[in-house]
Amino acid sequence: MIKVYDGNNSLRRRIFRVISVPRQATTEQVLTAALHAFHITKDPSNFYLTDLYATDETELCDPTPVLNLSRKEGKRPAVFLRFKDSETGEVRVYPGKLQVSDSFCIVPVAETTTVADLIEEALQKFGLENFKSEDYRCSEILLDRGVTEKVLTREEKPWEIVKQLGKDSIRQMELMRFYLQLKQDPHGPNLALFVGNLPVNQPERIYENILTELLGKENKFSSIGTIYYEYGSMVIIYEDANKAVRALYTLQESKYEDKHLLVMPLPSIEPTMVPSDVQPLLVFVNVKSGGCQGLQLISSFRKLLNPYQVFDLDNGGPLPGLYVFRHIRDYKILVCGGDGTIGWVLQCLDNVGQDSECSSPACAIVPLGTGNDLARVLCWGSGYTGDEDPLNLLRDVIDAEESQLDRWTVVFHTEEKEDKQLSNNPGGAGATNEDNTQIYVMNNYFGIGVDAELCLAFHKAREENPDKFRSRFRNKGMYVTMALRQMVKKTACKDLHTKIRLEVDGRLVELPQVEGIIILNILSWGSGANPWGPDTKVDQFYTPNHWDGILEVVGVTGVLHLGQIQSSIRGGMRIAQGGHIKIHLQSDIPVQVDGEPWIQSAGDIVVLKSALTVILATMLKKTKGKMKRRNTESSMQLALQAAPSGEPEPEVF
Repeated sequence: MIKVYDGNNSLRRRIFRVISVPRQATTEQVLTAALHAFHITKDPSNFYLTDLYATDETELCDPTPVLNLSRKEGKRPAVFLRFKDSETGEVRVYPGKLQVSDSFCIVPVAETTTVADLIEEALQKFGLENFKSEDYRCSEILLDRGVTEKVLTREEKPWEIVKQLGKDSIRQMELMRFYLQLKQDPHGPNLALFVGNLPVNQPERIYENILTELLGKENKFSSIGTIYYEYGSMVIIYEDANKAVRALYTLQESKYEDKHLLVMPLPSIEPTMVPSDVQPLLVFVNVKSGGCQGLQLISSFRKLLNPYQVFDLDNGGPLPGLYVFRHIRDYKILVCGGDGTIGWVLQCLDNVGQDSECSSPACAIVPLGTGNDLARVLCWGSGYTGDEDPLNLLRDVIDAEESQLDRWTVVFHTEEKEDKQLSNNPGGAGATNEDNTQIYVMNNYFGIGVDAELCLAFHKAREENPDKFRSRFRNKGMYVTMALRQMVKKTACKDLHTKIRLEVDGRLVELPQVEGIIILNILSWGSGANPWGPDTKVDQFYTPNHWDGILEVVGVTGVLHLGQIQSSIRGGMRIAQGGHIKIHLQSDIPVQVDGEPWIQSAGDIVVLKSALTVILATMLKKTKGKMKRRNTESSMQLALQAAPSGEPEPEVF
């Protein structure tokens, strides 16, 4: 086991990757493993290794260096991954918003090459040699933590910039781009600002007054773009770039009602910028899911794709990305997160669809959550491990087939005029009316009784000690521990069948003796279990799927039964199938919708298809095997703009 540092900054910040190599590994094998650890696919001859703990930093030349690496007591051996310092090299220049056929060009550079020389050479390679180089600028785009842009002066030396970045961090060097753009952008400069953390459901006049007071009249915006009332977010537009920059910094330092505002500039993506034969991909990553895997994925996708099509959900949620893509007529979405994250994106699509050219883009999944039941049904796997090549994930999206997903509205109406104990719902799926009615959207399943009670206990424990719930394995262990405690605890779910009345498609259903009911839209629950059981062809029920407009009602007798279902020892009790379900609760009972639990007061619950939400979502189902891969190369050219060298560097979309 060897620690690999990729530069001086990584050593100062003690950030490294660990590789595992045989003791007799050659220097070339160790170098290859180090490059693979940092997802670097460039020619290995451009890099070398040094012994971190050696007295002087010299290139490793030992044929089998592992056993001879310097060691400090109690520490693993460590190496530096270094970029070779040469007088000449080559850099890639990307066309930004310029209407050219190539996604990038390669420009040879030397230590004396200036940015002005780089612009001149890039214009010729892009076929724009008749244009004046003085009308263009070159920017350095860094993709490490977000997307930051620095406009370079014409005297700066691009090769020196690359080499300095390589000394500090090869990973950051790999995540740097040179962008060529017109000084006067024909699409207009990037003057849209997304503003979040405002109070929800206020009139437009209130939002305008809040921002005007914070900004001052001298920095007031030119117009309001879109207001997302239910999320307390909006987009403001500036015609003056200097005002927009001042407003950005002012709002980033501002609070309203003791909450820091969330502010971010939005890129401008117009349909004319997307080639007619390309279907763009909008990527959402929940960096809080799956430990640090979300951070690794967002870094990789920003490198492989245009960074402006990759959005961090921790920074404004799905709305900024959906706003940027609102004029694109046909695109796909890749959601990296758990089932709750997918529901969040679908819910935002419901709310912005009427203002977008593409109201229901097909969604693929990289499962980063704990349960990942929807991802399992759509064949995306039980959970991303970090071993998969991000480029192969993009290939899987290209190969995937469209699949419809039923979506349901769950309406809760309580008899008492009292506040319910609701959990936080980051997806904004719940909406409360004045008549004490709560409305949720269900994608996966809805539980009443012992299942929801256990889910609520887990939810509360995770809120109280979030640091103990940072891995799938540990989460499942904690869930089992809570289930054992629940078995010996007095439960409000005992004799549940006497406390509720169930109607399916207008018909009263007699309930068996149960402590819980699970209503299924998909045949995966509790991290891959199937409470409905396999298709036996021996009862009156239809073979279910997630696009037939029918729900399955399953009963469970207690915590032990839940464990047996999750262990595939036993199935649930099949009770009914139908497209309209009504339940009357006679007392307070735990409930959960797609893993969001709370205690529901006595009253009526209705599950139905409704115009309140998009009835069907278009999802992408991963194809099994590699049968379609024979067409992957041409597909990659269309969807990802692969480089002629075979190293995919998609840049347009």
